[in-house]
Amino acid sequence: MMHTLAVSLGERSYPIHIGPGLLDRADLLAASIAGRHVMLVTNTTVAPLYLERARAAFAGFQCETVVLPDGEQYKDMGTLMQIFDALLAHRHDRRTTVVALGGGVIGDMAGFAAACYQRGVAFVQIPTTLLAQVDSSVGGKTGINHPLGKNMIGAFHQPRMVLADTSVLDTLPGRELRAGVAEVIKYGLIRDDEFFVWLEANMDAVLARRTDALVHIIERSCRNKAEVVAADEHEGGVRALLNLGHTFGHAIETGLGYGEWLHGEAVAAGMCAAADLSVRLGRMTQNDCDRARALIARAGLPVELPAALDVERFIKLMAVDKKVEAGRLRLVLLDGIGRALVTADFDHKILRQSIAACRASA
Repeated sequence: MMHTLAVSLGERSYPIHIGPGLLDRADLLAASIAGRHVMLVTNTTVAPLYLERARAAFAGFQCETVVLPDGEQYKDMGTLMQIFDALLAHRHDRRTTVVALGGGVIGDMAGFAAACYQRGVAFVQIPTTLLAQVDSSVGGKTGINHPLGKNMIGAFHQPRMVLADTSVLDTLPGRELRAGVAEVIKYGLIRDDEFFVWLEANMDAVLARRTDALVHIIERSCRNKAEVVAADEHEGGVRALLNLGHTFGHAIETGLGYGEWLHGEAVAAGMCAAADLSVRLGRMTQNDCDRARALIARAGLPVELPAALDVERFIKLMAVDKKVEAGRLRLVLLDGIGRALVTADFDHKILRQSIAACRASA
């Protein structure tokens, strides 16, 4: 039942393998290792579940491990240094391969460590959350957070392979599964209206973790992202559309404290705010906005911005965003389901009105 896609980046192209039971496919993993040395990076939640299976798959290699604390609040410079400490202590050289076994936080940090260690070593993604399988493991974005802004320190560093074993989602907490669905819905909203319609008809199967439904949403999401990354690797144009809801969402994560809301939860509320603003600007119909909000709610995700952040605080937090250019805030907005754009051409008074309207009641 394995599906394989390719991220087409010339000589740096790489496969995405999707299906159940792939963590035990030593042949797939061995094909992606640059030399004979592997540094396996995971966290305290994933390690008891899957570390030994992953180590067994790398039985033919010299494999060390580093187990990091779990949580968005640990996606920082201090935790990153633990990866460098392990690489140096075990004398890893430029032929080593860093392997990320975990969710988006582990993937981002392990990838950033690989981008920096000896000015760049090979990197493999084994994502263990739905959000990482459908989004963060693909495309080469790596980095850490700063107290003033999320993901503001990092590098583009493409993996040699992404291996998405759908079986590991069996142990994923329900809240984490729903957070991943937010990024799935995003693809339907920005560029794939047929997928959005499929999600409207099949959300119950997704939330019930039916294998065929999970394989479908991961494959369709990765196909969408692979096409965008191939067209715009370094986010100079169309790739910015993948950030629908993220400017609002990153403001929530930074403002409330990393880890208070899951990333997908913050993005979900952010997409609702972006849809509301799109309606107020005359870009999106109210009906399409209502459909987007209804699907996000069906997935068990928040549809309102947190009351704890007032409008002016929200605006200040949004100003610390990678899409700000020449001091102008650029947002991903919608012209309808399946049609998105990036623009700085909006009235900030209307943005304030939208944020106020989308905040939850205190």
